[in-house]
Amino acid sequence: MKIILTGGGTAGHVTPNFALLEDLKKNNFEIEYIGSKNGMEKKLVMEKGIIYHGISCGKLRRYLSMKNFSDLFRICKGIFEADKFIKKIRPNIIFSKGGFVSVPVVIAGWKNKIPIVIHESDMSLGLANKICLPFAKIMCSSFELKNIKKTVWTGAPIRKELFLGDKERARKKLNFDTRKVLMIIGGSQGSKKINDFIRAILNKLRDFQIIHVCGKNNLAGNIKQENYRQFEYLDKDLADFFALADVIISRGGSNSIFEFLALKKLNLLIPLSKKSSRGDQVLNAKFFKENGFSEMILEGDLSEDLFLNTLKSLISKKNFYLKNMLAANFSNGTKKIIEQIKKYV
Repeated sequence: MKIILTGGGTAGHVTPNFALLEDLKKNNFEIEYIGSKNGMEKKLVMEKGIIYHGISCGKLRRYLSMKNFSDLFRICKGIFEADKFIKKIRPNIIFSKGGFVSVPVVIAGWKNKIPIVIHESDMSLGLANKICLPFAKIMCSSFELKNIKKTVWTGAPIRKELFLGDKERARKKLNFDTRKVLMIIGGSQGSKKINDFIRAILNKLRDFQIIHVCGKNNLAGNIKQENYRQFEYLDKDLADFFALADVIISRGGSNSIFEFLALKKLNLLIPLSKKSSRGDQVLNAKFFKENGFSEMILEGDLSEDLFLNTLKSLISKKNFYLKNMLAANFSNGTKKIIEQIKKYV
């Protein structure tokens, strides 16, 4: 059987596909990927040894912009290109993780009468999935979305390798001692706001050792503090660094926070504000805070005192958060997603 995976724009639309690879191969699927011609997904997918096909795509915007008109032509071109690849590959099914590149692939797949399964990570639908849902057989979801038709609650796909981290290997690689470790992740593209904030208060964090994943081209060359290590992006070392981290500071992206939940990691979320997004991260983070899985600071409220006090409180209440995470009704969604894929082949 052949399956086409699609999704791109950010790592959040790509790495969940990787959580499915091992099980897809065990079920005798041949896997190919359709993504954007120059998107970040191309490098990530090809490093996995998966055949990659690039298409044109336009960014989807919820606001009025002249670029919406020019990008509409790119989307139409992408549909034509995806159609050619689909006719050549002749897949049994398409699985889409969202992002703007998925729209041409899903429409072309529907045109060729290929069954389509999509996945939504957030508590509110992304624009790409809103467009793709009418063309899909079913939409899997990380959160329980009760009021949306054609939806099945599977949970989030979690990469198995994340459970295999070795904290001592990470400690040795980073040359860290036994002090507590803070890990800061601003998403695959980084977060200037969080990067600048953390670097401004480094002198107040000397009791911690810090792993800072700051995003591409966001390294700061002028920091010589002995307890601070910075990286643009993590792949092979990610599981080890997760294992070593005592607390993770993160945005509110669904894939990341479900990974923290699965790994039972203390986490403090600073979600992307509604001014910069559709507000999905705020909804995700509020849900996790209300269920006692995470602590949260709204981006507009972020200050040195609030951050340090919240961090101190989070660590002091470690047992409370761990108890809630252990009791959570959230399992690895990989198996249930594979079941839906097999169902609609």
